[in-house]
Amino acid sequence: MSESTAKPSGPDFTEGVAFSNISDNEPVLGHVHGEPVLLTRRGDELFAIGNRCTHYDAPLSEGLLVGDTVRCPWHHACFSLRTGEALRAPALDPVSCWRVEQQGGTVYVREKLEPARKQLPAILTDVPRAIVIVGGGAAGSAAAETLRREGYDGGITLLSADESVPCDRPKLSKSYLAGVASEESTPLRSLEFYREQGIDLKLGAHVAAIDTVNRQVQLANGNRHAYDRLLLATGAEPVRLDVPGAGLAHVHYLRTLADSRAIIDQALASQRAVVIGASFIGLEVAASLRKRKLDVHVVGPEACPMEKILGVRVGSYIRKLHEQRGVTFHLGTKAVSMDEGTVVLENGETLEADLVVVGVGVKPAIALAEQAGLALDRGVKVNEYLESSVPGIFAAGDIARWPDRLTGEGIRVEHWVVAQRQGQTAARNMLGWRERFDAIPFFWTRQYNLGIAYVGHAERWDQVEIDGQLDKQDCTIVYRRGGKKLAVAVVNRDVEGLRAEVEFEREIAIIE
Repeated sequence: MSESTAKPSGPDFTEGVAFSNISDNEPVLGHVHGEPVLLTRRGDELFAIGNRCTHYDAPLSEGLLVGDTVRCPWHHACFSLRTGEALRAPALDPVSCWRVEQQGGTVYVREKLEPARKQLPAILTDVPRAIVIVGGGAAGSAAAETLRREGYDGGITLLSADESVPCDRPKLSKSYLAGVASEESTPLRSLEFYREQGIDLKLGAHVAAIDTVNRQVQLANGNRHAYDRLLLATGAEPVRLDVPGAGLAHVHYLRTLADSRAIIDQALASQRAVVIGASFIGLEVAASLRKRKLDVHVVGPEACPMEKILGVRVGSYIRKLHEQRGVTFHLGTKAVSMDEGTVVLENGETLEADLVVVGVGVKPAIALAEQAGLALDRGVKVNEYLESSVPGIFAAGDIARWPDRLTGEGIRVEHWVVAQRQGQTAARNMLGWRERFDAIPFFWTRQYNLGIAYVGHAERWDQVEIDGQLDKQDCTIVYRRGGKKLAVAVVNRDVEGLRAEVEFEREIAIIE
């Protein structure tokens, strides 16, 4: 039964609910004219907002209240209880808000409120006239939207090398590749949206150089765009295989919508696929291709899939999950050559392949930053405000290495939600807000019926603790180094993941 035809849950708030039945920080789920609504109380204040997250429609009633916000249980979006505003990616749109009225001991939810239009704070004195964003991925598109949402009315030019509008990249290896989500669901926004917002989106725009003296960006076609502030959000590019046959037409990489579309087209005419790479992208691709009934073989140099990130026990479980669904693993080896129908491995095996997908990692696209003379450290080195070594130039997303206050180290994270949140913070800082980027890294993976949410960042760890039953997909996994908790992964314990995020935030808040 669809939500539109299902009977609404809980009380009808238009008919009133007793104030005594609304406990502090314990939301009540009900409805208003058929729409699911979350009614919450903080002290004497009452709030009513829509219950469905605007990202993937998760029920906010199953999330976590933190101060005057509510956090989505699935992918950790955050909404204001006061205004419904989407405060953190991956949600971009607000949820609805309703006026709440108390009469005696009864609380009524009245009419839906119109969202307030923001204006830039008057305290900002050095507001740029023109902002150029290089990169149309998660960070770049989020930055452009945030500028307008915060009330900026100057020029925004969004230069994307892609031929398609910014898209929901996580879908490219998951639901879209598996045939569950339509191509129409992949764009984050329509071309019309960018026009209406006054964002000059230029597709197929390849930037050749940055002139930091005259503050101009030069395109490969010779066109120039002047900027007062510049955001580099060039992302990462797939590591290419350097073996005979790697350039054949049936060998694919996955980064863009066009890449995913090409893999789907090839898959429709194929029976046997070889996935080279046994980390997240490779295994998500393998799961999606099995959904399409292809015979799938996974090749990787490691002894256990994703051991470096999740540990042996989790990696072994994931391997078993794939094998139960017909995937064959070839680990401890690598591809040394391929032709139109086979892949030859280092261990001497030959695998038949109508389709090859390579997912052996990515590298930050820092050629422009290097040409512009920005300080580099296995990425673009930025401060806590995401500003580079050149004043007025910011960096966000897969290329940015920023100071992590939790570990005291510089870190670079290649995750979609991190990139979006950095784009949002960079946008505000380009306007002069001086807002630290302190968001806790978060990513998720879904393979078959298994969903893992990962909070924090443990580039290195020496201890893994599993609470619960991994084989029953009900557990919390903690990663430590030197006894210090660095990251938490959860399986079917969404609220535990949110609590871990809050715990890390509170730890950061007391660090000077």
